[in-house]
Amino acid sequence: MTTTLVLHRGSLRANPYGRWLEGHDSKIVLLGSAEQLALHGEELPTEAPYLHAETLSDYDHGTHVADRAAQLISEFGVTDIIATQEFDIERAALLREQFGLEGQRPDSAVVYRDKWEMKRAAEAAGIPVAAHALLTEAGDLTRFVADHGLPVVAKPRRGALSMGVAILRTERELADWAAGTQLRDERGEPGWLVEAYVDGAMCHVDGTVLDGEIASLWPSQYTYALADFRDRKGRVDIALDTTDPLARRLAAFGEQVLAAFGGPEHFAFHIEVFVTPDGELLLCEAASRAGGAGVRDVQRALFGFDPMEYPVRRQLGLPVEREPRRDPSCIAGQLLFTKRPGVLRALPDPAQMPPGVLKYQTFAQVGERVEDASHSGDFLAAFIVSGADRADCEARIREVERWFTAGLAIG
Repeated sequence: MTTTLVLHRGSLRANPYGRWLEGHDSKIVLLGSAEQLALHGEELPTEAPYLHAETLSDYDHGTHVADRAAQLISEFGVTDIIATQEFDIERAALLREQFGLEGQRPDSAVVYRDKWEMKRAAEAAGIPVAAHALLTEAGDLTRFVADHGLPVVAKPRRGALSMGVAILRTERELADWAAGTQLRDERGEPGWLVEAYVDGAMCHVDGTVLDGEIASLWPSQYTYALADFRDRKGRVDIALDTTDPLARRLAAFGEQVLAAFGGPEHFAFHIEVFVTPDGELLLCEAASRAGGAGVRDVQRALFGFDPMEYPVRRQLGLPVEREPRRDPSCIAGQLLFTKRPGVLRALPDPAQMPPGVLKYQTFAQVGERVEDASHSGDFLAAFIVSGADRADCEARIREVERWFTAGLAIG
């Protein structure tokens, strides 16, 4: 009998660890986020294969989560650690190294998690990135703007979900941000980067590595600015056509990033890439976990399996049901609406929903008071839509967008 520690942030319904571990002679010890469990209206599991489950508050910050995890590892004789969320990647890697457990170790986890180390690794491998600097003092920001001009982008060194990301377009915004930001993080290290603003499109390359080989990989394109999560329009993100030359260029770029950054034997990845107006590709960020928002659902539509589930199963030596493939079998995309403040008075009738919708999920109930979005994954509603090709998929998404906005009443 073995014991697996699961570090968890998010919805338990969306991450059925008991089913993922079917076939493995293992009990589960779960340590999760109290805030996230409350947000999703879920309770801690008590049935088999769960041996123990608990939550901690302020899960995303501080050292108390790792400290408690270390206690659980010793108490329950943990033999494996599962971590699929951004905030858990590095802490799980450090715990594996501390206790001699298999899986991703700090050398690759840090490159995918620490944006400063990420940029350095990319430059060392000849992968283009935007001009950037680590902010060790206020003067670093002033000097960077003098050299590169406005706008600039300030982002947390170990951030996620676009939380804290700021596009500074004016001298006033620059001064206000500098006055209100503590540049050192909880470790006492420089906690912020500044980057030159990049014009152009934002694409992302997603997939899985299984048994040390790329098992699935395909690019998509955001049609919105990730950091601008308080817009009121539908946020659309669609996979590229298999015949699109840009798709092949992005796929090759993603392979280059994976080769440079490395990683464990089994993991999902999410690589964001700028495409400038003249066609240059620049690495924005890379993560050794599945994409957020509906990216994971889009990948499931493209390839027929959950990009979180398969790496977990392979890490534990379990078989996967379906042979992964490199190219998608259809084109799919997501339509997202972030929260906006007010009382949710009405939602459209699902019986009148346009065709092509694979998944529709709302994150508030009629009659509920909704707060404004606090990060890029703070949704009011989300759709996954499929089509024969990109044009067909986008046409269906726009039809769904019109249907939803016409039937939505909030304020």
